Amino acid sequence: MRGARVAVLTGAGVSTDSGIPDYRGEGAPVRTPMTVQAFLASENSRKRYWAGSHLGWRSFGSARPNTGHLALAKLEAGGVVSGVVTQNVDGLHRRAGSRHVVELHGSMDRVLCLSCGQHYARQAIADRLTELNPEIDLGTTIRLAPDGDVQVDDVEAMAIPACTVCGGVLKPDVVFFGEFVPADIFKAAASLVQSAEVLLVAGSSLVVNSGMRLIEQARRRRLPIIVVNRGITKGDSRAVVKIDAGASETLTAMADALLA
Repeated sequence: MRGARVAVLTGAGVSTDSGIPDYRGEGAPVRTPMTVQAFLASENSRKRYWAGSHLGWRSFGSARPNTGHLALAKLEAGGVVSGVVTQNVDGLHRRAGSRHVVELHGSMDRVLCLSCGQHYARQAIADRLTELNPEIDLGTTIRLAPDGDVQVDDVEAMAIPACTVCGGVLKPDVVFFGEFVPADIFKAAASLVQSAEVLLVAGSSLVVNSGMRLIEQARRRRLPIIVVNRGITKGDSRAVVKIDAGASETLTAMADALLA
């Protein structure tokens, strides 16, 4: 990595030390996430989604960057890392100070109108949800999911806000299960890998297809691939180095060594 342009691909394992759980790591809860088809199909599904997501936002939105996020920001500032492609939707790389970040699956801190394209800050929508649903118990003990969602069963009386511009359906600006990564977003991620000399993967099991497409792109260009992850990943056989360890401590050690 020394003297090379390093592109970084991160997954949920980078954010576990910020209190956001992993989808597939040891102890991860079994869950059935909302698909885009279900979200669009019925108002009741949207009520269920927004009820759980609203409860989860209290913890998800208050998460703070950990030492792994901060190490990557330092590596970028020091000229080692050329940019970060992340599969996470928590926005923590941006908040840590990384400047060139491609969010493959979007970010939960933005909300999009599906009709007119108007964007909203997530906190503004959270405030409207609270006003519309004062009975929601934000003090309840919750078990957060990696996408900020919480399972809620009784949603019949739930009121969900509409777009203030056109009255359209609002959706967090993230890629739901069943959706494709937008072509322009993937092109930006691919461009970052194309211009790199090393690809560092941190905290991802590489089960999601978009991540493996970038791995294959790097392999075809004969880029050295480094994988840092607890447990097996789909990219292990393509890596020149596999470090079976936590992302935070490993990225911090890398930054200390490379910026010394």
